[in-house]
Amino acid sequence: MSAMPDDRLIDPETVPEEVPAELGLRPGNFDQYVGQGRVKENLRIFVEAARRRGEPLDHVLLSGPPGLGKTTLAHIVATELGVRLHVTSGPALEKKGDLAGILTNLEANDVLFIDEVHRLSAVVEENLYPAMEDRRFDVVIGEGVYARSYPIELKPFTLVGATTRAGLLTSPMRDRFGIVEHLEFYSAAELAQIIRRSAALMNVHLADDAATALSHRCRGTPRVANRLLRRVRDIAEVRFEGMVTAEVADLALAQLDIDTAGFDRMDRRLLLALIDKFEGGPVGLDTLAAAIGEEKQSVEDVYEPYLLKEGYLKRTHRGRVATRRAYLHFDRPYGGPQGTLL
Repeated sequence: MSAMPDDRLIDPETVPEEVPAELGLRPGNFDQYVGQGRVKENLRIFVEAARRRGEPLDHVLLSGPPGLGKTTLAHIVATELGVRLHVTSGPALEKKGDLAGILTNLEANDVLFIDEVHRLSAVVEENLYPAMEDRRFDVVIGEGVYARSYPIELKPFTLVGATTRAGLLTSPMRDRFGIVEHLEFYSAAELAQIIRRSAALMNVHLADDAATALSHRCRGTPRVANRLLRRVRDIAEVRFEGMVTAEVADLALAQLDIDTAGFDRMDRRLLLALIDKFEGGPVGLDTLAAAIGEEKQSVEDVYEPYLLKEGYLKRTHRGRVATRRAYLHFDRPYGGPQGTLL
């Protein structure tokens, strides 16, 4: 059986031309990786220990909001181990055969990265258990009373799973990961450092104050920082002769409809719906998602984590509530939880 078409193989020594441009901005080792200090140091130690013993690294689970560097860490782990990285995702592994094709193509100590591991189907997940624990994949031949199970021995490998919703992982799946780490949002100083590095790789003429200005409006997320840098670069090249200063960055972000808190149009729509339509809440997630015309899962996984972290939103047992800080951001009078003007 051969690997699925979307099972990308990344040689740690080179970056193939077909890999998206985003990968070109990714750090190639732990020294280049900015932020996530505790997670990075733990992984560095575990990888070095496995390399010294000549053993596969324990299976790794990385959780956290989108865009914080889970995929990048998987690339770095493979590079530091000196092995190949095989990339796929939970939704891509629909059948047992899909998993078999990937597992049987792994070389000794290779790293298999499964993004959105919480979205694995039940049948695929159950067949992954013996592969993770016993390096065995069971193939059933025949049907009914004539069915026979034949184990296929697998080469030792490391599974790196990434998830934005660790709570959706089953307990048996979670317990099979020997290393479990959670990624946090980045500080403005860390994002400024990432922006400067990306600007150098992209040959963008970026003033130091511009990196600082951008860093405060990236929602604590490197992926957003790199996306905004690209768009600011485009606007600067067309309208400002290519130089990105703090003033140019502010003008470009205004053009992109990104406000001073880093909110885009959907962030503002969500908070204003809470404030204007539902008097600050509480309101259920289903109702809120319907009111702003967005998928419930997108609201919960993409927009809410940053708003919660920054204190613009609260989750209560009765629903979502806009905080005093949200009212102040939109220059609205805050009535408090009981509706009394404060």
